[in-house]
Amino acid sequence: MSKVMPDDFNFVPKTWILPTDYTVLQNYAKDMKLKRKSKTFIVKPSNGAQGHGISLFKNAEKIPSAEHFVVQEYIDKPLLLDGYKFDLRIYVLITSCDPLRIFLFSDGLVRLATEKYLPPHETNVNHLFMHLTNYSVNKQSQFYDKNVGHDTGSKRSIRFFNEYLRRSDIDGGLLWRNISDMIVHTLLVAQPHVLHAYRMCRPGVPSGSDSVCFEILGFDIMIDRKLRPWLLEINRSPSFGTDEDLDFEIKSALLEDTIRLLNIKVSDKRRNMAAQKAQAQKRLFKSNKKVDMQDFTELDKKKMDSEKRKEELNELLQRIRRISTKEDFERRHCGQFRKIFPSDVPARQERYCNILTKTFSLFLAGRGASMQKEIQVTYNNKYKEEDILDMLAECETDEKELKLYPIGKSLRGPKPLQSMPESVPHQVDNDELYDSESSGPNTPLGRARSTSRSESHSDRNRHRSSSRPGSVNAPGTSSNSNAHRPLSHSPLASSKGHHVSRSMTRTNSTNKLATLHRSNLKENSLTKEKESELISKTLSALNEMRIKFPGKSDSEAELMLDQLIVNWKFHKPGVASYWLVKLDSIKRRKIIDIVKSNVRAMLQRIYQTTDIEDLPVYRTFNRVFNRLLWSHGQGLWNCFSSSEQSWETIFSKSTENIAENEFNCCRRIVQLCKDCLLIVYKFADEARNQSTISVSQASPEALHQKLELRPLATSSTGFIEVRDLKPTLNYTPLGQKYTRPYQYPSFGTS
Repeated sequence: MSKVMPDDFNFVPKTWILPTDYTVLQNYAKDMKLKRKSKTFIVKPSNGAQGHGISLFKNAEKIPSAEHFVVQEYIDKPLLLDGYKFDLRIYVLITSCDPLRIFLFSDGLVRLATEKYLPPHETNVNHLFMHLTNYSVNKQSQFYDKNVGHDTGSKRSIRFFNEYLRRSDIDGGLLWRNISDMIVHTLLVAQPHVLHAYRMCRPGVPSGSDSVCFEILGFDIMIDRKLRPWLLEINRSPSFGTDEDLDFEIKSALLEDTIRLLNIKVSDKRRNMAAQKAQAQKRLFKSNKKVDMQDFTELDKKKMDSEKRKEELNELLQRIRRISTKEDFERRHCGQFRKIFPSDVPARQERYCNILTKTFSLFLAGRGASMQKEIQVTYNNKYKEEDILDMLAECETDEKELKLYPIGKSLRGPKPLQSMPESVPHQVDNDELYDSESSGPNTPLGRARSTSRSESHSDRNRHRSSSRPGSVNAPGTSSNSNAHRPLSHSPLASSKGHHVSRSMTRTNSTNKLATLHRSNLKENSLTKEKESELISKTLSALNEMRIKFPGKSDSEAELMLDQLIVNWKFHKPGVASYWLVKLDSIKRRKIIDIVKSNVRAMLQRIYQTTDIEDLPVYRTFNRVFNRLLWSHGQGLWNCFSSSEQSWETIFSKSTENIAENEFNCCRRIVQLCKDCLLIVYKFADEARNQSTISVSQASPEALHQKLELRPLATSSTGFIEVRDLKPTLNYTPLGQKYTRPYQYPSFGTS
C-alpha cells in the first residue's frame, strides 16, 4: 500500500525481511554511503519477543544474510522525555470485523529507556538500555526506576504524557489525530484478509450480524523530534502483567471497559448450529437455473424490479436500525474508549472508504468491484431511516400505478389529467428559465416578505386559501392570513382532508400531539420548553413569508394567485404539463430550493447556529422537501390533487411523534412551494405571450438568446427574493387549443 498510496502510508520506517530482501537492503545501504548519509539499522529476530535478540548495526554489510531477521531503519532523532528515549504502548479494541469497528483506549503506557540518549555511534550501538525501550529489557538495568505515581519512574501513563505536551505548548490534538489515522490505516490494510477468514468460518450469516469475536491489540509507537508518529510494531497478544500498580490500574480499566462495551449475550449453541445447518441446506438446494426474461411481459419485469428494490430497501432499513441501536449502546458504555472507525467526521470517513476500496482491489482483485457497493452501504451510507421509509412508500405507489395500468405504462399524473392534451414541441422550452445562474434586470422567482395586512386584504387571502385545491388547516390554529391559509371547504380540499385526519389521528392516539422529544441535537441539547418556543418562532416566521412576483406589488401578486385559483380548471392542464413534463429533475429542484434555501437561512437565524444539519426540525423539513420532489415531481403535484397520497403520509410510518406546531410548519412550507410553482408558471406564461407578440420584430440573434438566472439573494429584511428573469423572444404558447385566457386586470409595475 505504501507504493500505491505513498502519502497515506508513510508512517512505517523502511523495513526489509531477510533473507528475501537482503540484496535490496545492501543496495540501499550503498546508495546512502554514496550520498554520505550515515544510517543505523535495528535487527530483530522474526520469531522473537520481549526484546530478545535485538541488535543495532551501523554497517549493513555485517548483518547476517542467511538468518530470518526483520531489519528496520533506526529512528535516530526521537522525541526525548527528560533526556531519555521513549515509546508509547497504545491499546486498540476491535469489537467487530463485519462490519469493522475500532476503538482507541484513552490511557496507556509510556516506556522509557534507562540511560540518557545519545545518537548511535560505533561506540554505543551495544548500549541496549539507551536505544531500546522494551520493559522486559530495561527492567534488568540497575538504573530502572519503579514508579510511585503517574509522572515518575521508567514507566508512566499516557495521561502524564498528555500533560507534558500541554506544558510544552505542543498541539496534542493534532498528534493524536495523526496517531488515530495511522491506526485506522493499518487495520484497513488487514481488513480484506480478516473479513475473508471471518466469513469462511461463518458461512451463510448475513453481513452486519452480531459479532462473535473481538481483539485487543498493542500498538508500539515512537515520536520523532518533528512530532511525527512512527509505527514500530503491533502486538496481537499484548502483555497484561501487573508488575507495578500503574500496570494494574491501566490494564484492569482496559479489560473492564472492554467487557462492558462488547455487550456479550448468552446464546444457545444448539440453536445457532441448527440455524447454520439450515443456511447450508438452503444454499445447497438453491436453484441456479437462469430465468429467461423473454417469457415475461413488461408488467412482470417491472413487478420483479419493484420487489427486488423493496427487498434491498428493507434490508438496508434493518441494517440502519441495527447500527443505530449498536451506536446508542456504545455511546452509553464506551468508558475510556473512543471510536475512531467508522469516523463521525464525514470527510475523514470518505477518505477511509476510498482506502478500503483500493485495499480490496489490490489484495482481493476478483472481489474489488463487488465489495465497492458493500463498502459504501456499510461504512458510508448517507441515508437515514426516514429516507428509506420514504423510498419504500414510493415503491408502494409505483406498484399501485402498475395495478391501475396493466399495460405497464405508468402515467405520471393524477387521474383527472388522463385526458390532458400533449404539449406542442417548441424551439425553446419554458424550463430554460432555470438553465443558468445569472439573470437580467427583470427576473422572478419569489420573495417571502412580512407585511401588515388590512382587514379587506385578509378577507381576500381567506377567500383564496379556502378555494385553493389541496389546501388544509391544522386543528386549533387561527384562520387569519398571517397564521396560514384556513381549511378549504372545496370538494377537492375536503376529500384531501382524509390524509390529514389519518396522520393527525395517529399522532393524537400516541402522544396527544405532545412536543416531540429529541436527543440528537449536536452539542446543544434543548429542553422541551425551549424547543417548543423555537418551533413557535419558526412557525411565525414561515407564516410571514410571501412569494413576490417581480415587477408587481404584494396586492397584485395576491390577486394574480386568486385569479389562478378561480380559473384552476382552465390552468390545471398547463401547470401539470409545465411541472411534470417540461421541467426536468434539476429544474424542479431549483424551484423547491427557492423556498428551501430561505427556510434554511431562517432556521440559522432563529437557532443562532450555522450548522443546522443535525437539528430535528430541519431533518423533518428536509423530508418534506424530498417528498415534494419524489416520483418525478409527483409529490408536489399531489398536493394540488384530491385523489392521490399527500406529503403527510411520510409521518404515518415513522416511529417518531411530531409536534403540532412542527406539523403546521410543514404545511406552511408545502403551501409556499405551491405558491412558488404557480408564480414561476405564471411568469413563464407571460414571458411566452410577450415573445409571441414581438417575435416578428426580433432579429435572428435575439431568437437564440439564452435565458439567464441570477443567484438567489436574501434582502436585508429577511424576505425570500428572486431576481427578474430575462426571457427569450421565441416562446410559443403551450397549446393552441388553450388560447382562451381569461382577462386579468391591468397592473402597473411596482
